Amino acid sequence: MSVDIKIRKGFNINLNGEANKILSESERSRTYALRPDDFFYLNPKLLVKEGDKVKKGTPLFFSKNNPRIHFVSPVAGEVLAISRGEKRKILELVVSTQNNINDSAIKFKTTNFEKFSEEEIKDLLLKSGTWPFILQRPYGIIAQPEDKPKAIYISTYSTSPLGVDFDFILKNKKDRFQLGLSILSRLTDNLYLTVDSNFPSFYKNIKDATVLKVKGPHPAGNVGVQIHNHKPISPGEKVWTVKPEDVSNIGSLFKNGEFCSERTVAVVGPSVKNPQYFTSTIGASISSILKKIKIDESKECRLINGDVYSGKTTSIDGYLSYSDNLLTIIPEGKKYRMFGWLPFKDNFIPSISKTSFSRFLNKKKLEISTNLNGEERAMVVTGEMEKVFPMDIFPMQLVKACLNNDIERMEELGIYEVVPEDFGLIDFSSSSKIEAQEIIKKGIELIINEES
Repeated sequence: MSVDIKIRKGFNINLNGEANKILSESERSRTYALRPDDFFYLNPKLLVKEGDKVKKGTPLFFSKNNPRIHFVSPVAGEVLAISRGEKRKILELVVSTQNNINDSAIKFKTTNFEKFSEEEIKDLLLKSGTWPFILQRPYGIIAQPEDKPKAIYISTYSTSPLGVDFDFILKNKKDRFQLGLSILSRLTDNLYLTVDSNFPSFYKNIKDATVLKVKGPHPAGNVGVQIHNHKPISPGEKVWTVKPEDVSNIGSLFKNGEFCSERTVAVVGPSVKNPQYFTSTIGASISSILKKIKIDESKECRLINGDVYSGKTTSIDGYLSYSDNLLTIIPEGKKYRMFGWLPFKDNFIPSISKTSFSRFLNKKKLEISTNLNGEERAMVVTGEMEKVFPMDIFPMQLVKACLNNDIERMEELGIYEVVPEDFGLIDFSSSSKIEAQEIIKKGIELIINEES
């Protein structure tokens, strides 16, 4: 069977703690939170205040850059708290369901949606608060409804460490997923669904989308890598991306007429004794997810919303991020390794270099901690970044251009085709220990500020 997108560069870490194919319902959370920082380059404006009663689907804030884009409550309840940071920046908006006796939701008219025009579809997605599921390349920001995308990509091929199985997540949502695809196909002339080259049977009956088979190591599952190796973005073009479960949530909106806030989460990692999947809700408390999970309490752990490369650190008192299907728990790396520079002493970290003995360690399940095993060093030309970066882009030169705020050079080197997560493997493999993702993020912010 032919492969449409074949990636050769990259690297897979064989981590211990992959989720078993078990789906359970999590404990109901008493509080839920939306964090504007879950959306790249979002400038929010509040629509509610503490103490306000809200229904599921009630707008909580909107984007100042485009007031049509609303962010809504995932549940019915009361606005419990609005946390602010420096310069009154909105950090977190918490909704409590503790005293709520029903699950009332704002309803939208979706009868005869098959006859909706493109603008009517967009209008419903915007008013219902479902639009933030749609992201735009370049930049990885929320898509602008006024644009006409060159294409829309949905990636079900996950290659990140301990990544989720979307075929498993969608097994009970096939009809809604297909409906979501049909709706999105009316917003573009090119809708692509990328799948594992083994081609699970679920996707063989898909309609209204072109199925692309993908093969290769991480980051082959990154939708930006797939776009680059399929149909690269040219200057002035816009491409939209949607995550698989969010496609199902879009389908649910048109089927039931209300905002769908379902989120299936895999709790994984070396510190988890019974890794598995849970059905939950966008913004649910971490503690509600972990009530049915056993964690190795002999070691201090780090909780991560997302994968170990690009996720964000959270805590037991934190909340699920808006779009992640993964909650990773790994040991904290606070233990100092005596003579750690010796190549054969307690070296349990797999090496990407073929000349290193530790490369063979990756054949077994590993329990890697957060230990950096060294401090930040000079960034020298070794070619190690290029070995794991499957784009026709020079990653080291692009990172240097971002450090120098050289916008012209950044544009020449392909800043429009990347987002920070594409550099996650570089953060792991680079001997310089630089934070490439953070550097790329600041570079993209600089570009956006110059354009605005």
